[in-house]
Amino acid sequence: MANIKSAKKRVKQTLVRTARNKARISRVRTFLKAVDQEILTGNAEKAQSAFKTAESELMRAVSKGLLHIKTVSRKVSRLSARIKSLPR
Repeated sequence: MANIKSAKKRVKQTLVRTARNKARISRVRTFLKAVDQEILTGNAEKAQSAFKTAESELMRAVSKGLLHIKTVSRKVSRLSARIKSLPR
């Protein structure tokens, strides 16, 4: 356990940051699940609109430092390909 005042502060900051990051990652996963659900139902228009919101949420996670840009690019690319393969 931390004994120095600055170390105690760092522990508090880490707890707050961890909770915030968990909430953000959970939010991203929720948006990705929504896109997957629309793809499974086969509704291309709804899947496309869900994809747009998920994409912006993924890019926001990149800007917050939660995910790497290449990871997000890969996810976006694969989701986009799945949506394009849906019958119109």
